Amino acid sequence: MAATIEVSDSVLKEAAVLGMDEFISVFTDKYLEVIGGELKAETMELLNGSQHSLLAYYFFRKEVMEGGFVQLIQNGYGGYIFDNPFAKAMRIFGAEEFSKLVYKAKKIYDANKEDLEKERTEDDFMAMYEQYEGFDDLEEEFLNTEEEISAVIAEYLDKHLEEFAKIIK
Repeated sequence: MAATIEVSDSVLKEAAVLGMDEFISVFTDKYLEVIGGELKAETMELLNGSQHSLLAYYFFRKEVMEGGFVQLIQNGYGGYIFDNPFAKAMRIFGAEEFSKLVYKAKKIYDANKEDLEKERTEDDFMAMYEQYEGFDDLEEEFLNTEEEISAVIAEYLDKHLEEFAKIIK
């Protein structure tokens, strides 16, 4: 059963003044705290679907901005992003084009899942970037639109706070 995630209204207001990334982080930081900092089967039930979708965006954004889809998948987030209704949730959140991008990446992931997820040496990992150039355009598209996507998600979050946490006055 999902844990009750509580967020202070005053902390939210402070974060909102600082910007959308800080606003989103108030929630994702709390989720990471609740699940002990990492995704595990036994902690998955502590978050509801909306919370998982927001946390998935956090991991997606962080990993793709650092090292692309190859890094995202090699760091163990492939299943969390592509085997769950993340793309659908992003469409519901209002990020339609981003949702389409995730579906395109999912096609590459699904077709190559076993190879993409296998353990690799550092050299083999680096070689994956050439092997999976199909991700390049998607990564570039994401990097070019990340601020807009984050703004759309932050706006949805602001209008549906009760889906993401109990706000404490």
